[in-house]
Amino acid sequence: MPARRTAPATAPGLDLGDLLADQQVRIVVCCGAGGVGKTTTAAALGLWAAEHGRKVVVLTIDPARRLAQSLGLTELDNTPRPVAGAGAEGGSLDAMMLDMKRTFDEVVEQHAAPDKAAQILANPFYQAVSSSFAGTQEYMAMEKLGQLRAEADRTGRWDLVVVDTPPSRSALDFLDAPKRLGSFLDGRFIRLLTAPAKAGGRAGLKVFSVGVQVATSTMSRLLGGQLLQDVQTFVAALDTMFGGFRERADQTYALLKAAETAFVVVATPERDALREASYFAGRLDEEGMPLAGLVVNRVQRVAAPSLSASRALAAAEQLADSDAGTTTSTTATTEGLLRLHATLAETADRQQRQVARFTAGHPGIPLVEVPAAAQDIHDLEGLREVATALTGG
Repeated sequence: MPARRTAPATAPGLDLGDLLADQQVRIVVCCGAGGVGKTTTAAALGLWAAEHGRKVVVLTIDPARRLAQSLGLTELDNTPRPVAGAGAEGGSLDAMMLDMKRTFDEVVEQHAAPDKAAQILANPFYQAVSSSFAGTQEYMAMEKLGQLRAEADRTGRWDLVVVDTPPSRSALDFLDAPKRLGSFLDGRFIRLLTAPAKAGGRAGLKVFSVGVQVATSTMSRLLGGQLLQDVQTFVAALDTMFGGFRERADQTYALLKAAETAFVVVATPERDALREASYFAGRLDEEGMPLAGLVVNRVQRVAAPSLSASRALAAAEQLADSDAGTTTSTTATTEGLLRLHATLAETADRQQRQVARFTAGHPGIPLVEVPAAAQDIHDLEGLREVATALTGG
């Protein structure tokens, strides 16, 4: 007797409208691999919430120019700015774009004495690190989230913060950034550079042994004497701030685990993006962080779902054979539409198989699909259409 085929698992529906309307939810974090539509999703969720009575600030990371324009903002920077035409029932929407270096400067100014802060900000090595050090953007996104949440508590200006995480190669970079920065600050290279400054005087001569002198001499040749001096000056000045960095990272990490936070993982219906979403969902579970569900963006829809790709292609072939040599413009158009439908239907079938594979591995994760847009999102109305697909209304 042949084995019975098991019906594919069906994911529970993700109701983002209920999530955004819940006043207990204060932070929504949109995560996923780069290029899956996190920024558009974050903006659309923020707009929907603002037009249903929430006071929202959306933190975007490197938004596309058209998306910035869709929010009606010619200037999008590290300062939250109101979005005109967004908000109803007492709601409001502010938007901002993370300025990685400016946020790093704010951290320095907050945690260091004025003279130390000035010394750090003027240091050439700091200026390079604050702009390009691996993981800095992810860490500063978390730092800015903490700042916005603190301001919301202090002023009551917002009751919901929506975060678009950086377009990293891996979605896990956002969660790993504080740990990586801590490893950098605690690393052997940093300890080597701070040893002379911490020891000082004669003790410094003892600590700065022959082995350390050899290592420093080698680094000086590799990096150049001036760069090595800049690094040592930077590290010595930053040493008093190490605890502040770590404390802030711990606070933000705790905030991400709080019941008021909801993670929305964003993916496209492609193997690599869904695999990344699977890794991230597993990591959130390990860390005890609240996952609301998965948004699958850019899902192909077909006008006649009951017409399979094979049937459409067969009909096109039959039409071509029967009218060989007497093809009319109407026949050619019909044949072309059938072939186009076959291509789109094949894409839709492949995408659904990929989504079903994710669902089979994570049957408890709620899911919502967003159809592929016919054109780029370039105004608030376009964002509203995305928001309707995300929330069901």
